[in-house]
Amino acid sequence: MRSSIWGLVVASNLFAAASAAHALDFGLFGTREFRAASFAGLAQWRSVLERVEAERPVWRRCAADPKSCPNRAAAAWRALLKGLEGAPLLEQMRAVNRFANQFRYRSDDQNWGKSDYWATPIEFLERSGDCEDYAIFKYISLRELGVPAQRMRLVVLRDTLRDLAHAVLAVHDGEQVWILDNVTNAVLRHDRLGHYVPYYSVNEEARWAHLPLGNTLTARIDPRLLLGEGVASR
Repeated sequence: MRSSIWGLVVASNLFAAASAAHALDFGLFGTREFRAASFAGLAQWRSVLERVEAERPVWRRCAADPKSCPNRAAAAWRALLKGLEGAPLLEQMRAVNRFANQFRYRSDDQNWGKSDYWATPIEFLERSGDCEDYAIFKYISLRELGVPAQRMRLVVLRDTLRDLAHAVLAVHDGEQVWILDNVTNAVLRHDRLGHYVPYYSVNEEARWAHLPLGNTLTARIDPRLLLGEGVASR
């Protein structure tokens, strides 16, 4: 993932026009969250969601008949999901995280000859991918297991230890938020990962901008301005 590319996406996310925005309680990695229903500025997310829908019949055929799967990895994926049906959510998260992480990291330049491309599950299973591709694959896998979209977010963040942009999947389970990360097979609580500073998060229903608690901007800014909504002047 190219940090310069993510910087442009982050800027678009923070200031693009949005609707139905409102501040939430304290959120991921100890930040203040601001929600918007618009996906303005998130072309890659919109694109991958559309391609996921187009690809869904392939998964269905693969699940019904392993011989129809496009490759052995896809057959193994569907077998994994079938075996996880009805299991506790934490068990599902751990199994999906381990399965995805067995694929070797590959940059978008290596895979697609471009700096930023968000892959569908079948594309990931064929070529592997980079951090957001792992997160998307895990998101879709858990959606296939029946986890509601509102309980999950793909999170684009800054890894301050490695000094680079990164992406993970966050899953809400009761009072806790768990992180599925391609750098570890352990599924960890978000409050144990203080070196992660989120820029934005997204699911199928909305997106969220994030600001650190205690930031003077957080204290003074109207959330409607943060998400691009007009505020009447006084």
